[in-house]
Amino acid sequence: MTALATDKESDTMKDISTPSARRRPGALLVLVAAAMLALAGCEGGDLVSYELPARQARYTFETTTGDVKTVWEYTSAEATKDDTPKGSPCIGELVGSSQDACRPEPLIFLRYDFGLALDNTARAGAKHDVTIVGYFQERLGRSPEVTSLKAEATFDGGRTWHRATTRATGRNTFTATVENPRRAARGVGLRVSAVDNQGNTVRQTIPQAYTLR
Repeated sequence: MTALATDKESDTMKDISTPSARRRPGALLVLVAAAMLALAGCEGGDLVSYELPARQARYTFETTTGDVKTVWEYTSAEATKDDTPKGSPCIGELVGSSQDACRPEPLIFLRYDFGLALDNTARAGAKHDVTIVGYFQERLGRSPEVTSLKAEATFDGGRTWHRATTRATGRNTFTATVENPRRAARGVGLRVSAVDNQGNTVRQTIPQAYTLR
């Protein structure tokens, strides 16, 4: 599997199943390009290549961009030539190092609308709605559907977390209602967990999502 990373990111991959002696180099190419580079505020980065066993297995993929940590758990299976996205050649083909089949993995990405004022703050001592959208890479032939989402808020830099009320407001779209305190010296942080209908999960921690006024 190949992922994109920059010098600002720390990426780790661990297989949480029994390792297999068979390998499938280049199983996934172009994994988190747009999402991770946009999150890091970067226009480019180095490529990091991973090899996965040639069978279905469960994996954990972790990345830290700045102070935002994201952990995915997902199921991967052997890629075939039919899985290679049309019009999107594998990176191995582009750099001439591999002719193996590739495909994006079903990672859930999260997009936020914090609904902040022009000064990027929210009102203290009031309920505040945050819209969260789960999405997948466009190269996936059939995208799963995000079926549940949980949000928690912290007002003390992550020492304690408080459950936010969440509700589905559209396909892959949820609204989390945070009860802002009257003061939070470190701002409001969010921890969001989502699950799709194939059992893939994501957990993203944003230490400071917004500040109060």
